[in-house]
Amino acid sequence: MAHSIQIVHRQDDDRVFIDMPDSPDNPCISCGICCAYFRVSFYCGELSDGLGGFVPAELTSQLTPLMACMKGTETGHGRCIALRGTLGRPGIACAIYANRPTPCREFAAWLEDGTPNPDCQRLRAGIGLPPLAAQRQD
Repeated sequence: MAHSIQIVHRQDDDRVFIDMPDSPDNPCISCGICCAYFRVSFYCGELSDGLGGFVPAELTSQLTPLMACMKGTETGHGRCIALRGTLGRPGIACAIYANRPTPCREFAAWLEDGTPNPDCQRLRAGIGLPPLAAQRQD
């Protein structure tokens, strides 16, 4: 069994969603750089003003007739409107974590084999955070 703080949810349609617990072992609650670097774009069907959507529409910008993104991330290298706290400091969090869009649910700090995500490692280094260690595989 792998030692992991990531909670992986596999959907019936083969999508993988990652949840990170609110614990001291979670590197995301003292980082947040992915939320201030990537454009967070997703299918408009995830918006709360649509059928069955859950992402608060008022926090998004329309990119195309079928795509939206989180405000602040439209061009990349911009801070998501839902991010609260200071990058690289304990307590940083997503204000809409339970209702975050698919790209946020799918971005993982570790890959399935337990190695750190190279994009996460690069971004962490860019704000002076230490690299993540590989997760122990049992």
